[in-house]
Amino acid sequence: MDLTDPSLVARLLEVVEHDVVPLTRAGVEEGNKLFGAAILRREDRSLVLAATNAETRNPLWHGEVHAIKLFHELPASDRPDPGDCLFLATHEPCSLCLSALAWSGFADAAYLFSHADSADAFAIPHDIAILKAVYAVPDPDRDAPAPGRDLYNRSSPFLTTADLAAAVATSDDPAAADAVVRLRTTYDALSATYQQSKGGAGIPLP
Repeated sequence: MDLTDPSLVARLLEVVEHDVVPLTRAGVEEGNKLFGAAILRREDRSLVLAATNAETRNPLWHGEVHAIKLFHELPASDRPDPGDCLFLATHEPCSLCLSALAWSGFADAAYLFSHADSADAFAIPHDIAILKAVYAVPDPDRDAPAPGRDLYNRSSPFLTTADLAAAVATSDDPAAADAVVRLRTTYDALSATYQQSKGGAGIPLP
Protein backbone atom coordinates (compact mmCIF):
# COMPACT_ATOMS: atom_id res chain seq x y z
CA MET A 1 0.00 0.00 0.00
CA ASP A 2 1.62 3.21 -1.17
CA LEU A 3 1.11 5.72 1.62
CA THR A 4 3.32 8.22 -0.19
CA ASP A 5 0.29 8.82 -2.43
CA PRO A 6 -1.52 11.84 -0.91
CA SER A 7 -4.82 10.96 -2.56
CA LEU A 8 -4.80 7.47 -1.01
CA VAL A 9 -3.94 8.85 2.42
CA ALA A 10 -6.74 11.41 2.14
CA ARG A 11 -9.21 8.71 1.11
CA LEU A 12 -8.28 6.42 4.02
CA LEU A 13 -8.63 9.24 6.54
CA GLU A 14 -11.97 10.19 4.99
CA VAL A 15 -13.27 6.64 5.40
CA VAL A 16 -12.25 6.52 9.05
CA GLU A 17 -13.86 9.87 9.79
CA HIS A 18 -17.10 9.49 7.85
CA ASP A 19 -17.75 5.75 7.63
CA VAL A 20 -16.09 4.07 10.61
CA VAL A 21 -16.45 6.66 13.38
CA PRO A 22 -20.29 6.79 13.30
CA LEU A 23 -20.46 3.01 13.69
CA THR A 24 -17.86 3.07 16.44
CA ARG A 25 -19.64 5.82 18.33
CA ALA A 26 -22.78 3.67 18.43
CA GLY A 27 -20.74 0.58 19.36
CA VAL A 28 -18.98 2.31 22.23
CA GLU A 29 -22.34 3.41 23.62
CA GLU A 30 -23.22 -0.31 23.80
CA GLY A 31 -20.01 -1.07 25.72
CA ASN A 32 -17.76 -2.13 22.86
CA LYS A 33 -14.16 -1.08 22.36
CA LEU A 34 -13.31 1.77 19.99
CA PHE A 35 -11.62 -0.33 17.31
CA GLY A 36 -13.06 -0.24 13.79
CA ALA A 37 -12.18 -1.23 10.24
CA ALA A 38 -13.11 -0.82 6.60
CA ILE A 39 -12.52 -2.64 3.34
CA LEU A 40 -11.99 -0.72 0.10
CA ARG A 41 -11.63 -1.81 -3.51
CA ARG A 42 -8.02 -1.38 -4.52
CA GLU A 43 -8.83 -0.24 -8.06
CA ASP A 44 -11.05 2.78 -7.36
CA ARG A 45 -10.87 3.02 -3.53
CA SER A 46 -14.64 2.72 -3.24
CA LEU A 47 -15.95 1.47 0.08
CA VAL A 48 -17.00 -2.18 0.27
CA LEU A 49 -18.02 -1.95 3.93
CA ALA A 50 -17.17 -0.42 7.28
CA ALA A 51 -17.45 -2.13 10.65
CA THR A 52 -16.69 -1.69 14.30
CA ASN A 53 -15.90 -3.79 17.35
CA ALA A 54 -18.80 -5.99 18.48
CA GLU A 55 -17.28 -7.87 21.42
CA THR A 56 -20.44 -7.53 23.48
CA ARG A 57 -22.00 -10.02 21.04
CA ASN A 58 -18.93 -12.21 20.50
CA PRO A 59 -15.47 -11.68 22.06
CA LEU A 60 -13.84 -12.60 18.74
CA TRP A 61 -15.58 -9.80 16.85
CA HIS A 62 -12.78 -7.28 17.02
CA GLY A 63 -13.16 -4.47 14.49
CA GLU A 64 -11.13 -6.26 11.83
CA VAL A 65 -12.61 -9.71 12.41
CA HIS A 66 -16.13 -8.27 12.42
CA ALA A 67 -15.38 -6.56 9.10
CA ILE A 68 -14.15 -9.85 7.62
CA LYS A 69 -17.29 -11.60 8.91
CA LEU A 70 -19.54 -9.01 7.27
CA PHE A 71 -17.47 -9.16 4.09
CA HIS A 72 -18.14 -12.88 3.72
CA GLU A 73 -21.84 -12.35 4.34
CA LEU A 74 -22.08 -10.15 1.23
CA PRO A 75 -23.56 -11.74 -1.89
CA ALA A 76 -20.81 -13.22 -4.03
CA SER A 77 -21.67 -10.77 -6.80
CA ASP A 78 -20.93 -7.83 -4.50
CA ARG A 79 -17.85 -9.28 -2.86
CA PRO A 80 -14.48 -8.58 -4.52
CA ASP A 81 -11.51 -10.88 -4.13
CA PRO A 82 -9.64 -9.98 -0.91
CA GLY A 83 -6.48 -9.60 -2.96
CA ASP A 84 -8.19 -6.81 -4.87
CA CYS A 85 -8.95 -4.92 -1.66
CA LEU A 86 -7.24 -2.58 0.75
CA PHE A 87 -7.90 -3.17 4.44
CA LEU A 88 -8.07 -0.23 6.82
CA ALA A 89 -7.97 -0.54 10.62
CA THR A 90 -8.38 2.33 13.03
CA HIS A 91 -5.87 0.68 15.38
CA GLU A 92 -2.90 -1.54 14.65
CA PRO A 93 -4.24 -5.11 14.40
CA CYS A 94 -3.74 -7.38 17.38
CA SER A 95 -2.45 -10.95 17.09
CA LEU A 96 -5.99 -12.27 16.46
CA CYS A 97 -6.66 -9.74 13.73
CA LEU A 98 -3.24 -10.09 12.10
CA SER A 99 -3.88 -13.82 11.77
CA ALA A 100 -7.43 -13.25 10.52
CA LEU A 101 -6.20 -10.89 7.82
CA ALA A 102 -3.51 -13.33 6.72
CA TRP A 103 -5.84 -16.34 6.72
CA SER A 104 -8.55 -14.49 4.78
CA GLY A 105 -6.28 -13.19 2.02
CA PHE A 106 -6.11 -9.47 2.77
CA ALA A 107 -2.50 -8.75 1.88
CA ASP A 108 -2.38 -4.99 2.61
CA ALA A 109 -3.59 -3.29 5.77
CA ALA A 110 -3.16 0.30 6.93
CA TYR A 111 -3.81 1.45 10.48
CA LEU A 112 -4.11 4.87 12.11
CA PHE A 113 -3.20 4.29 15.78
CA SER A 114 -0.35 2.04 16.90
CA HIS A 115 -0.17 -0.75 19.48
CA ALA A 116 1.53 1.77 21.76
CA ASP A 117 -1.39 4.18 21.26
CA SER A 118 -3.84 1.43 22.20
CA ALA A 119 -1.92 0.72 25.40
CA ASP A 120 -0.98 4.24 26.42
CA ALA A 121 -3.53 6.66 24.97
CA PHE A 122 -6.53 4.35 25.07
CA ALA A 123 -5.70 2.19 28.13
CA ILE A 124 -6.20 -1.11 26.27
CA PRO A 125 -2.85 -2.95 26.66
CA HIS A 126 -3.86 -6.45 25.57
CA ASP A 127 -2.35 -6.35 22.05
CA ILE A 128 1.21 -6.01 23.29
CA ALA A 129 0.64 -8.18 26.37
CA ILE A 130 -0.69 -11.14 24.36
CA LEU A 131 2.05 -10.90 21.72
CA LYS A 132 4.62 -11.09 24.52
CA ALA A 133 2.95 -13.65 26.77
CA VAL A 134 1.37 -16.07 24.29
CA TYR A 135 3.72 -15.75 21.32
CA ALA A 136 6.94 -15.12 23.30
CA VAL A 137 7.77 -12.07 21.21
CA PRO A 138 10.82 -10.23 22.60
CA ASP A 139 10.15 -6.98 24.39
CA PRO A 140 11.46 -4.29 21.99
CA ASP A 141 12.50 -2.11 24.93
CA ARG A 142 14.60 -4.78 26.68
CA ASP A 143 15.29 -7.84 24.55
CA ALA A 144 15.64 -6.54 21.01
CA PRO A 145 19.05 -6.90 19.39
CA ALA A 146 18.62 -3.42 17.93
CA PRO A 147 16.50 -0.41 18.86
CA GLY A 148 13.10 -0.20 17.24
CA ARG A 149 12.49 -3.90 16.69
CA ASP A 150 8.84 -4.54 15.94
CA LEU A 151 6.56 -6.97 17.74
CA TYR A 152 5.75 -8.74 14.47
CA ASN A 153 6.90 -8.78 10.85
CA ARG A 154 5.27 -5.79 9.19
CA SER A 155 6.07 -7.19 5.77
CA SER A 156 5.66 -10.88 5.03
CA PRO A 157 4.41 -13.11 2.21
CA PHE A 158 1.04 -13.18 4.01
CA LEU A 159 0.45 -9.59 5.08
CA THR A 160 1.98 -6.12 4.95
CA THR A 161 0.88 -3.43 7.39
CA ALA A 162 1.39 0.32 6.99
CA ASP A 163 1.31 3.10 9.58
CA LEU A 164 -1.01 5.82 8.31
CA ALA A 165 -0.21 8.38 11.03
CA ALA A 166 3.53 7.94 10.47
CA ALA A 167 3.05 8.49 6.75
CA VAL A 168 1.14 11.70 7.43
CA ALA A 169 3.80 12.88 9.88
CA THR A 170 6.52 12.58 7.25
CA SER A 171 4.46 14.17 4.47
CA ASP A 172 3.92 17.80 3.60
CA ASP A 173 0.14 17.66 3.63
CA PRO A 174 -1.50 20.04 6.11
CA ALA A 175 -5.00 18.77 5.31
CA ALA A 176 -4.00 15.21 6.21
CA ALA A 177 -2.26 16.41 9.36
CA ASP A 178 -5.41 18.30 10.37
CA ALA A 179 -7.50 15.18 9.75
CA VAL A 180 -5.25 13.11 12.03
CA VAL A 181 -5.57 15.74 14.77
CA ARG A 182 -9.37 15.70 14.42
CA LEU A 183 -9.46 11.93 14.54
CA ARG A 184 -7.23 11.74 17.58
CA THR A 185 -9.56 14.19 19.35
CA THR A 186 -12.56 12.09 18.29
CA TYR A 187 -10.99 8.85 19.51
CA ASP A 188 -9.90 10.44 22.77
CA ALA A 189 -13.57 11.26 23.40
CA LEU A 190 -14.67 7.76 22.40
CA SER A 191 -12.04 6.32 24.72
CA ALA A 192 -13.32 8.42 27.61
CA THR A 193 -16.82 7.08 27.03
CA TYR A 194 -15.56 3.48 26.85
CA GLN A 195 -13.47 3.82 30.00
CA GLN A 196 -16.48 4.98 31.99
CA SER A 197 -18.23 1.64 31.45
CA LYS A 198 -15.17 -0.53 30.92
CA GLY A 199 -15.63 -4.00 32.38
CA GLY A 200 -19.39 -3.78 32.62
CA ALA A 201 -20.38 -5.36 29.31
CA GLY A 202 -19.06 -8.88 29.82
CA ILE A 203 -16.05 -8.58 27.52
CA PRO A 204 -13.38 -11.07 28.73
CA LEU A 205 -10.51 -8.59 28.22
CA PRO A 206 -12.02 -5.11 28.60
